[in-house]
Amino acid sequence: MSLVTDADDRTDDPAEDWELYRDGWGIPHLRAPDALRLAYAQGRVTALDRAWQLEVERHRSQGSSAAFLGPEAVAWDRFARQSRLDDTARRCHEELDPQTAAWVGAYVDGVNDGLAAGAARDERFARTGHTPVPWEPWVPLGIWIATHILFAGFATKLWRERAARALGDEAATLFATDGPGTAGSNGWLIPGDRTASGSAIIAGDPHRFIEDPGVYQQIRLSCPEYDVLGLAVPGIPGFGHFGHTGSAAWAITNAMADYQDLYVEQLRTAPDGPAVEALGPDGTWEPVHRHTETIAVAGAEPVEVEVLETARGPVITRAAADGARKAGAAQAGAPETGAADPDAADADAADPDAAEQTLSLRYPPRVRRDLGFAVLPALLRARTVADIDRALDGWVEPVNVVHAADSAGGLLHRVAGKVPLRDPANRLRPVPAWDPRHAWQGWAETPAEPVQGFAVMANARGIASPLGVEFAPPHRADRIRTLLSGSAQWSPKEMADVHRDTYLASAEPLLALLPPPASLTPAAQALRTRLLAWDRHMEADSAEATLFAALRTATVRRFAADPALAALADAPTGSEVFHPWLYLLPRVGYALEHLLATGLLPGLDPVAHVRAALEETAAAGTPDTPWSQGHRLAPWSALPDPEAEWPGLGGDHDCVNATSSVPGFTDRCARASAARYVWDLARREDSLWAVPLGADGVTGSAHHRDQLPLWARCELVPVVTDWTRLSKEPV
Repeated sequence: MSLVTDADDRTDDPAEDWELYRDGWGIPHLRAPDALRLAYAQGRVTALDRAWQLEVERHRSQGSSAAFLGPEAVAWDRFARQSRLDDTARRCHEELDPQTAAWVGAYVDGVNDGLAAGAARDERFARTGHTPVPWEPWVPLGIWIATHILFAGFATKLWRERAARALGDEAATLFATDGPGTAGSNGWLIPGDRTASGSAIIAGDPHRFIEDPGVYQQIRLSCPEYDVLGLAVPGIPGFGHFGHTGSAAWAITNAMADYQDLYVEQLRTAPDGPAVEALGPDGTWEPVHRHTETIAVAGAEPVEVEVLETARGPVITRAAADGARKAGAAQAGAPETGAADPDAADADAADPDAAEQTLSLRYPPRVRRDLGFAVLPALLRARTVADIDRALDGWVEPVNVVHAADSAGGLLHRVAGKVPLRDPANRLRPVPAWDPRHAWQGWAETPAEPVQGFAVMANARGIASPLGVEFAPPHRADRIRTLLSGSAQWSPKEMADVHRDTYLASAEPLLALLPPPASLTPAAQALRTRLLAWDRHMEADSAEATLFAALRTATVRRFAADPALAALADAPTGSEVFHPWLYLLPRVGYALEHLLATGLLPGLDPVAHVRAALEETAAAGTPDTPWSQGHRLAPWSALPDPEAEWPGLGGDHDCVNATSSVPGFTDRCARASAARYVWDLARREDSLWAVPLGADGVTGSAHHRDQLPLWARCELVPVVTDWTRLSKEPV
């Protein structure tokens, strides 16, 4: 096997001449004589440590996971095929420059050479009867797309459509996540004039659904060209999100930008045959790509999926009454011109339920045939902030806010990624495909701003505001700024105190509506007194945090049951993939802060609901137990382990220690810090990190969950950079 290098010469077999070391936490440190053999080593070690995870993610990107995971995976597989994730990955791979393609190919070669050994370590392969087959070269791109396809929240447009149709157009953003939010990450950059060392510190944590195995992999990649450590996404070479090259470091959070659009499509059967056509923006009927695929399902019959794609993009939902519409649309077309009746199109857009619309999805990687993967090897070679900044100009998906710093004092705070320019209505709800004003018109400039004092990114409105609609509430960002203002001598170890902070500012709007004691029963008076005296910290051992959560749950449920919201109370229809965005109860829970003060629902009486919720909570005799007793980690796993025991946690969804539950539904935590990091630009060896589980993805192995107790307490693991302190392993 030989691969092309940047110098256009040949390397030897990449399976040779590389070395594997591990620290005391089992974290792999890889060393190779060139970048391609290092990429190979990264792929091979990832397959050895995480073969099951790689195979699950590979098959999810291809829409074939039900073949070994069973019927529960069919909904995702159908969506993956309908949205053409794997085909988009192929197209993006075809457009890679030769050097990047060779680098990605070396990683894939490593995965393929390591899968058999990795599968032999993990009993889940035998349990499901799944046998890995070699990866295609574009699989890493497919995994990246599948991991981030729901990041920009296009499914929120389905909810806004539902809310607007039920409550009026002005209610489209009534449930905005600028109240308690479901998504987010923290990040902060402290310049050298505020640190003990005189060099910058970058710290933070990405918030995602916690998965077993974990979604981030601690790893170090070293060759003569570079020596970089960071948090990799298993299945992807290099470090897309968090890395430290020694002299420069970077980190990201979700920019909350809106860069995916949903188009309401009107389809018909072509007058001269079985082909399908879509009404285009120039009033003519356009051809629609159409084919059928089959999803194999373990333990059940195979499922056929019709795949359609218009000029806007893949069709991800199809109206149940589409056949009738196609017939009506055919009658509306003028035979001599193929023109359509706009009134018929408008009628299609006016369906009472957004789930009953035919919708296509337009997203930048499919439009551009580019993910920005050439940025990944460029980041590994970065030595300065200028190098990082220049590399990120080519980034596409997802759109991120970036912090970067270097050892010479360089600082960077910018947005990276591609956001289309189009009509503002596109950002809010599905828009008619036949209206030309909703077409994309180029790409927005990505904002940047100087770092003054310190920079904080926590998904709130700020640098990325021009690119989005809904953002996280300001509470986490404000709290981080408050904490950082308390010192000008910060050290890496002190960052753990920021990570673990549990102050819940979003509790105040609810507590402010507690009625006066004279109007309450004695039990409710006593509860009111305790809650108002509470310090607003969701500490793991706080009984008052438990009582507040119980009050919040009762309030959310009363709001969701209010007649003013009855039109939204029905269970969602359509694809199960979108159901988490379409249930009323969690939408109320996440937007409670807004709903407590809204004037858009005159029939809603927040004060009465809070009073009743307080009385209900008091009468129920909520146990006087620590918050961590009910607020326990509940990670996702493709094959859940019913015997697994998960720790109780402090924090809450609007705390810096953002351990998110679903208010009104459960206090269990599914979303939290998928990793924590502290990058020190003075001495990289003083950097710190941690992941929720461990470095090894094999259940029962020594390093599968060894970081979990520390992570639960917001403690961090030292980064090891001295090769003499590492243990070499055979490869």
